[in-house]
Amino acid sequence: MDTYELWQSALGELELKLSKANFTTWFRQTFISIFHDGEVIIGVPNTFTKAWMEKKYHREITMCLQNLTNNTVKCVSYKVETQQGSPQEIPTKEELRAAKEQEERSTYTDLPSFTPSHTLTHQEIEPVGLNDRYRFSSFVVGKQNELAFAAAQAVSAQPGGVYNPLFIYGGVGLGKTHILQGIGHEIREQNPAANILYATCERFTNEFIDAVRGGKAKEFKDRYRNVDALLIDDIQFITAKERTQEEFFHTFNHLHQSNKQIVITSDRPPKAIVGLEQRLISRFNWGMLADVGNPDFETRIAILETKAREKNYLMDREMLDVIATHITANVRELEGALNKVIAFHQFKNSQPSLNSVQAVLSTLQTAKNIRSLTPRHLIHIVSSYYELQIDDLLGKSREKRLAFPRQIIMFLMREEMKSSYPSIGQALGGRDHTTAMHAYEKISGLLDSDEKLRQDLEILKQRIYAH
Repeated sequence: MDTYELWQSALGELELKLSKANFTTWFRQTFISIFHDGEVIIGVPNTFTKAWMEKKYHREITMCLQNLTNNTVKCVSYKVETQQGSPQEIPTKEELRAAKEQEERSTYTDLPSFTPSHTLTHQEIEPVGLNDRYRFSSFVVGKQNELAFAAAQAVSAQPGGVYNPLFIYGGVGLGKTHILQGIGHEIREQNPAANILYATCERFTNEFIDAVRGGKAKEFKDRYRNVDALLIDDIQFITAKERTQEEFFHTFNHLHQSNKQIVITSDRPPKAIVGLEQRLISRFNWGMLADVGNPDFETRIAILETKAREKNYLMDREMLDVIATHITANVRELEGALNKVIAFHQFKNSQPSLNSVQAVLSTLQTAKNIRSLTPRHLIHIVSSYYELQIDDLLGKSREKRLAFPRQIIMFLMREEMKSSYPSIGQALGGRDHTTAMHAYEKISGLLDSDEKLRQDLEILKQRIYAH
C-alpha cells in the first residue's frame, strides 16, 4: 500500500467518525508527505490546521494509521506544505477558477500582514454596529461551538490572512452573532485604527435599496468597501434579491482582493440556501465553514453560571441544573429562563429554592404547549421552507424534490405530534401506513450522518414552534 492509498483509507475511516463539516474543513487538503521507518509526516495547508490536528485529531489519526499498517506506524507529525498534482480529488471548473483567483492574491504559506486601509486614530473611527456585550471574554465555549470559536480567534489574530471568508452557520439563538461581533471587537483591540463594519443582511439590503433610489450608490459602495473587516449577519435573507446579490458579490470581490476580512453568518450552510447564486456559494466556500449546534448539558450549565455572574446573582448549582434540564433548545431561551427566575425572586424579595425555581419554570410554557400543532400547519411550514406547492406535496408524484420533503413531514408528524402511522399517511394524501413507517425510519437513519438534514430539521422545528 503506497502513501496515497494509505491516506485515502485513513480518510475513509476518519470520515465516519467526524461530522461532514469538520471532516471537509480539516482534511480536504491533507496528504502523507513522508512515511519512513515508522514515522509519518502529514502535509497540511496552514499553521492553524497543523495546531488543530495536533490538539484535536492526533490520537484518532495515529490509531487509524496504526490499525491500517498493523502497528508499523510509531510516530505521526504534521508539516505545513502543499502537494503538487495531488490526485485526492478532481476539482470542478468553478473550484479551479476560484483556486486560481485565490492563488493570485495570496497563499497560506505567505500570509499578508494586516494593514488598516487608513491612518485615522481610534477616536476618529468607531466600529459600526458592534454591541459591547458580545466579546470573546463572555462567550462560553462547548463541544458544539469550539470549531467556530477557534476559527474566529484565528481570523481575529490575522484578518484577511487566514480563512477568508469565515462562514459560520447554525440555528437560532446559538451564539453566531456573539462570535461575529466578538471578532470585530478583537480585531479592533489589536488594531485600534481598523475600520470594522457589522451589519445584518436586512440592513445591507435596505441601505442598498435606499442608495439606488436616492442616487447615492457611490456613498453606499464607499461605506461597505472601505473597511478592514466586514461582518454580515444572517446572509440567508439575501435570497430572491438579484440586484442585492449582485452588489454583495462585487463588494465581496473588492474586499477579498484587498485581503480585507469577511465574516458571514447564516442559519444553514451556503449550498443549502435556496435561491443563492452559484457564484456566491462558490465564494462562501473559499475560506472556512464552521457550524454551531445546540449546547450540551455541561455547556448550558457553564452559560447559566456566566450569565448569573454577569448579573451579580448567586444561585446554587442544583438550581442551575434544574434550569439547564428544562431548557435545551438554545442559549437565548436559556438566558430568558434565568432572567425570569431572577426577576421573580427579586420581585418577591425571596431567596430561590428548588421548589420556587421549578414553579417559575413550569410557567414557561414552550411553544409546543402554547400552539396546538396541526398537520396542516406543519405541512405549510415544510412546503414553504422547500418552496413547494402543498398540492404537489400531497400528490402522487415520486420526484425526489417532492418525495424527500414529504418524508420529512412524515418524520416530524411522528416525532413532534406523536401521530400514528395510519393518520400520517392519511394526512399526506391518503398514503398507506407502511409509507409513513418507511419515511420515519429513513429520516431517522440519516440523522447521524447527514449534517444538512440535521440543520434543516432544527430550522423547521424553530419555525413550527415560533410565536
